[in-house]
Amino acid sequence: MTAPSDLIDRLRLIRTPGIGPIAYRQLLLRFGSAEAALAAIPDLARRGGGKAPAVFPRQSAEREIETVEKLGARYLSLGQGLYPPSLAEVDGSPPLLTAKGDLQLLARPLVAIVGARNASAAACRFARGLAHDLGKEGIVVVSGLARGIDSAAHDGSLESGTIAVIAGGIDTYYPVENQARQNDIAARGLLIAEMPPGTEPRARHFPYRNRIIAGLSAGTVVIEAAPQSGSLITARLAADAGREVMAVPGSPLDPRAQGCNQLIRDGATLVQSAADVIEAISQLNGKVASPARPFEPPPVVAAKAGPEIRLRVEELLGPSPVPVDEVIRLSGADPGEVQLLLLELDLAGRLDRHAGNRVSLGGA
Repeated sequence: MTAPSDLIDRLRLIRTPGIGPIAYRQLLLRFGSAEAALAAIPDLARRGGGKAPAVFPRQSAEREIETVEKLGARYLSLGQGLYPPSLAEVDGSPPLLTAKGDLQLLARPLVAIVGARNASAAACRFARGLAHDLGKEGIVVVSGLARGIDSAAHDGSLESGTIAVIAGGIDTYYPVENQARQNDIAARGLLIAEMPPGTEPRARHFPYRNRIIAGLSAGTVVIEAAPQSGSLITARLAADAGREVMAVPGSPLDPRAQGCNQLIRDGATLVQSAADVIEAISQLNGKVASPARPFEPPPVVAAKAGPEIRLRVEELLGPSPVPVDEVIRLSGADPGEVQLLLLELDLAGRLDRHAGNRVSLGGA
């Protein structure tokens, strides 16, 4: 079976070194197709003062697509088909996901349950029961297939519907003892990965996974989380996306409860039962805070920004991250021109992008 040319081009674009989700989206918006974006990369990088990245080869993209098909999985492409509208609203949403299982689960209300890997037996039992009770109400439970709370949440919701977002490739198992659980979810629920097949999870991959968990869900429930834990990162990402943040309180004597208790102190909804979760997300009517937006046409700007504007923008950038909106305001330039300049610097390897739509000068 021959893969669609547009999918091959989209895969080549996102797999090209140095092109992240934000640059991908801006390229597609500006040039209308992945094919046209690929053709534009060398000139954009040259204008940004750097060397163009080596574009991901077509043959490599075709091999990856063939591997995904053999695994019984498929791609979900941002702005197309079954790609979850709630996730499309998240800053830096992944341009391509690999999915295996029941895609219809994405059309139902989704709630994330996350927490400590070294969770207590009582917390795991609570997570399993909460997931089961939410499932009985038609809610699909999303989690990260880690040890502890994640595994308990998946177990409690496997019969009613569960989605596991993993940090590695769709065909990798982490932790290894979750292999049978992962296979069960792929067969009876839905398995989602952002990384290419064969990718072993690394520490840097887990925050990416966490943004998908938070972005898919109308709300995130945290059950046992130490300060600075990955679960609190997921909660912060959920809050940034306008979703409900919920937490289960715990003993002040247990370090694993400190993160949850702090979330509640900071305004998260206290959760003691599935009814609390349902009440919290009902404020969003089971949907995300804002409707999904289609790919809008790019702003009409000059094909190239003038040297004065380029100099002004580069002078405003430095090693410390600054919001893009601030760069636009201080430059006095057209927003579309500034975004184009930032895209050129990005493709030249001279720009670093940070959370919260912030940028800094770096790289080459």
